[in-house]
Amino acid sequence: MIELKDFVAYCDSLLEIETFRDYCPNGLQVQGRAQIRKLITGVTASQALLDKAVEQQADAVLVHHGYFWKGEDPRVVGAMHKRLKTLLEHDISLLAYHLPLDAHPIYGNNVQLARLLSLSIDGQFGESKPAIGLFGRLETPLSLDAFASRVEQKLGRKPLLIEASERNIEAIAWCSGAAQGYLPQAAALGVDAYLSGEISEQTVHVAREAGVHYISAGHHATERGGVRALGEHLASRFALDVTFVDIANPV
Repeated sequence: MIELKDFVAYCDSLLEIETFRDYCPNGLQVQGRAQIRKLITGVTASQALLDKAVEQQADAVLVHHGYFWKGEDPRVVGAMHKRLKTLLEHDISLLAYHLPLDAHPIYGNNVQLARLLSLSIDGQFGESKPAIGLFGRLETPLSLDAFASRVEQKLGRKPLLIEASERNIEAIAWCSGAAQGYLPQAAALGVDAYLSGEISEQTVHVAREAGVHYISAGHHATERGGVRALGEHLASRFALDVTFVDIANPV
């Protein structure tokens, strides 16, 4: 068991939230009971995840995608009303960490992808400050199809592929989630391939014209690793009962 205020302070410090300019508030978004014994973790604070938290009598929920995004309708109506009502009625806290959880050098989504896909890490890249994308190499060059098979096996989702050359993949860059816009910067690194979660219409043309294979591995699938790894760390650090709940999402 840990006091909520101490838990929030630890997570905020660990993830260095003050160093990021983000699209949402990082840290405690909805305040619940004063102590935490049972923690639920997940990718997105959907109603389905909140219902699981209520079912399992959780004290807090920690996610990658929380609420109060820039440009979002601020009215508490419809789905937002139901979500907040669920948290407040059951006195459950909600913590969310977006870019800080993409970027963390131990528990971050992109480091976890590297470990899962057996990629070495040579450096960081990307538009955000600090940068959240990573680049490195495969231990052995693979064809696009062979690497895609590894991605499917490890992430449980068949990736969408844009084949842009005849060469195998050795040098590669990656960034979880909706980071398809980083493709030109990845191409400037001289990589053979770029992997992210989502893909846009123009991504196909950029990849082909740059001669860089593109692998769209799924926004949800590429962002399960960070929150799960963080939850495991918090369970060990504070002797908490932590359960990762994976709400299926094909995107």
